[in-house]
Amino acid sequence: MSWGTELWDQFDNLDKHTQWGIDFLERYAKFVKERLDIEQNYAKQLRNLVKKYCPKRSKDEEPRFTSCLSFYSVLNELNDYAGQREVVAEEMAHKVYGELMRYSQDLKAERKHHLQEGRKAQQYLDHCWKQMDNSKKKFERECREAEKSQITYDRLDNDINATKSEVEKAKAQFYLRTHMADESKNEYAAQLQNFNAEQWKHFNNAIPHIFKNLQDMDERRTVKLGETYRSFAEAERRVIPIITKCLDGMVSAAKAVDNKRDSSIVIESFKSGFEPPGDFPFEDFSQNLSRTGSDGTISNTPKGDRDRDGAPGPRQDPKHPMSRTKNKLWLFGKKPKAPSLEDFSHLPPEQRRKRLQQRIDELSKELQKEMDQRDALNKMKDVYEKNPQMGDPSSLQPKISETICNMEKLRSEIHKNETWLAEVEGKQSSRGDRRHSADNHHHTPQGRESPEGSYTDDTSQEHHTPHKHSSPPQPGQPNPDPHEFDDEFDDDDPLPVIGHCKALYSFDGQNEGTLVMAEDEVLYIIEEDKGDGWTRARKQSGEEGYVPTSYVEITMEKNSKGAVTYI
Repeated sequence: MSWGTELWDQFDNLDKHTQWGIDFLERYAKFVKERLDIEQNYAKQLRNLVKKYCPKRSKDEEPRFTSCLSFYSVLNELNDYAGQREVVAEEMAHKVYGELMRYSQDLKAERKHHLQEGRKAQQYLDHCWKQMDNSKKKFERECREAEKSQITYDRLDNDINATKSEVEKAKAQFYLRTHMADESKNEYAAQLQNFNAEQWKHFNNAIPHIFKNLQDMDERRTVKLGETYRSFAEAERRVIPIITKCLDGMVSAAKAVDNKRDSSIVIESFKSGFEPPGDFPFEDFSQNLSRTGSDGTISNTPKGDRDRDGAPGPRQDPKHPMSRTKNKLWLFGKKPKAPSLEDFSHLPPEQRRKRLQQRIDELSKELQKEMDQRDALNKMKDVYEKNPQMGDPSSLQPKISETICNMEKLRSEIHKNETWLAEVEGKQSSRGDRRHSADNHHHTPQGRESPEGSYTDDTSQEHHTPHKHSSPPQPGQPNPDPHEFDDEFDDDDPLPVIGHCKALYSFDGQNEGTLVMAEDEVLYIIEEDKGDGWTRARKQSGEEGYVPTSYVEITMEKNSKGAVTYI
């Protein structure tokens, strides 16, 4: 159906309809704009969320737990998902919103042109109608004047009193008015014929053509809306496969969480390499008491053991496993922090070995890079020597020398770390041998732990020369003390006294490794404060431990040799 034939008299309504169509298109464009703004803000918020929860630590400090790695994988997939939301917004902005706004401007210009043509045609038809109406009115007026002149002429012609001149004058006037009426009639007929022709052209040619153009424009607008509806949906559909992959990646990350693996990583991260302390021996303080027959009791301690343990009186040996464990095990108490050292000797052996191996690997990679750079520079130098026009070979010598110097430094660092690593591995091997030997005696040797909660690898503290047991037990004698192996490797000389201190306040020493002291009690200083707020002291009874430096007044000996510090 055509607007030109069916709506030939609805110019004003078509004007309003086409304006509504453009307004509706712009309203939909505004909707798309708000939708893509939502997508952009959503993507931005997702990226900010990912950035907020992404690790900010260096690569070496990244946790290796599968739960953490899976979470970071989820964050990466979510970041990719945010990127797809940005793609949706860009597609909508370019293929929907931008296209609609450009098309809206074209529609406005086209509609204005068609309506102007319609108004011009209507104005021309109105002009023809006015010309026809004027000629009609003139013809009517001339006819009335001609009728009046005819009546006047007939009256004078029949009047016997009228003069001949008056009759002739009325007759001439009658003929003149009749002639003018005929001319007006002819003009009116011509104008009427012209108007009818123009009116036919207007309603059969001009208006149908204009209305057809408006109809085509409106139909194209409708088609464009349908296309943009499809583009709106396609922008979302195109990213669905990638979004599905992102979601699949999140599911895969969830499946990658391995509780057993995380537990093994915890073991690898914190395993010290030492064995737990062994059983505490029974300390018999009655072995030096004289026994008489009247007592009716017999000492349960073999004579050989009394000879070995011959410590005078009930004084507690500061090197005894009981006191040593009291002073050195920090299982649950608060402990001072250990300073980080270049050789990682502040770490337990297993952790130290891993850190040294890691550093050696990193240094080896840097050394390989320097070697590759040296080889590349040498090749470039050879090219310059064969083709001087390409460059000066001597200009590369400083860089080659610098690279060789860097290689030497790296080799020195690698050798130094390999020496430390060999030392650690040798001690671990020795410790394994001792453990095997101790297993034969049904006893595990006690490890040495620093007050900072880490073990020492210092040979002067780990291996000691036995001086109480010079020969194995003879046949027929009682079995040796099961803690003999512990004494053999842990029985070292007490740390030298380097000063003394007076307690300003009482200290309860609730944490492992600390020492109980009363106010005004005098203690011996055997190790200075290393900057962590703790000073190692010894009571007159031989018990050793750490006390807060701020709780004591310290006086150092001038000629002291210093104390051995457990690192």
